[in-house]
Amino acid sequence: MSKKLSLTTFALLASLVAPAAAQDIKVGTIFPLSGGAGPDGQTVTNAVKLVVGQLNEKGGLLGRKITVISKDDESTPAVGVSRANEMISEKVDLVIEGWNSPVTLAMQPILARAGIMDITAVSKSDLILSGETNPNAVRINSSNGFDAGVIAKYIVEKLKAKKVAFLTQNDVYGNGFQTAVEAEFKKLNFSGEVTMTEKFAFKDTDFRVQLTNLKSANPDAIIVTNSSNSSGLPAMVEQYRQADIKSTFVGAVGIMLTTVFKVAGDANNGIVSADIFFPDLPPFTSIPASTDFVAAYTKAYGVAPDKSAALGAAAVQVWAKAVEATKSLDRKTVAAAIRGQAIKDTVFGDVQFLPNGQMQPRYVVFKVVDGKNAKLEAIE
Repeated sequence: MSKKLSLTTFALLASLVAPAAAQDIKVGTIFPLSGGAGPDGQTVTNAVKLVVGQLNEKGGLLGRKITVISKDDESTPAVGVSRANEMISEKVDLVIEGWNSPVTLAMQPILARAGIMDITAVSKSDLILSGETNPNAVRINSSNGFDAGVIAKYIVEKLKAKKVAFLTQNDVYGNGFQTAVEAEFKKLNFSGEVTMTEKFAFKDTDFRVQLTNLKSANPDAIIVTNSSNSSGLPAMVEQYRQADIKSTFVGAVGIMLTTVFKVAGDANNGIVSADIFFPDLPPFTSIPASTDFVAAYTKAYGVAPDKSAALGAAAVQVWAKAVEATKSLDRKTVAAAIRGQAIKDTVFGDVQFLPNGQMQPRYVVFKVVDGKNAKLEAIE
């Protein structure tokens, strides 16, 4: 045997005996990074990257560093499916996804069949947790069903409306929310009537026809869904004011984000809505994980985080705590440590997940009093 061959053989044997370096854990994010919801998807993605960076500074997870792979679903189901397949090819350990419910519902079965852990950060459709497309689903944001109860109660008990209309995004998110609100009206023995429903597409930015019809109907309240928070919704708010509609604008839970205030400013004044996270209001100002996140996000990006950022951050925190507790990255094992369980020390405080994977939400109903500066007033 030659000396060269002997050295080669020795090197080969050494490589077989030496332990392989631990590969990075891969976290994928799939959100709209362009189009009408692009800025909001970027906000969620930035929050994920920030919290992952904080974990890496502490040594990562299971002794391994974490890398983030981000993709743009363009708010389109077919594109979302393509991005999900790309994540499978990348061999990611987790996908955090979901701004638009139709996109989430299209991606879920793809990721589930591949055995990849999938956490929905934002998308609200109740179908996401039905178990049909992902039996191990987990969602951080509140659902249409929970949201509907909060909005319906305000309409009936606080506003005491007699005539109500809907301005509804015509997809599984908007239609699902309207159906849920109408079901809640029945539970509350609502004695009024739904006088009109006007619908629009997610990508629409001109709502003048719908608003003209709604003004003619003159309801006490118009219940609005619109998840195009950087484009369609600000345009809708401005056109609502231009039409001089006197009806109370009641926004679905979670639609009044920073991007809406930035674009539409004081046109938002008087809008009523509700949400589950506020960086500068109790109880979040007394939750250490929340105040730490708000400070870190503000330092990194120059603005305070809104609810969408908090959802992205919480998705990473919840998953990481479940991984630490189980010492596993297996999808079913990690999901079982979340679904139906309590998770401590998140951006939302100590949280409880229902058996179906839904994080239990806590709401604040509010009125916008200074849209230009995003100032809100809680409604008791």
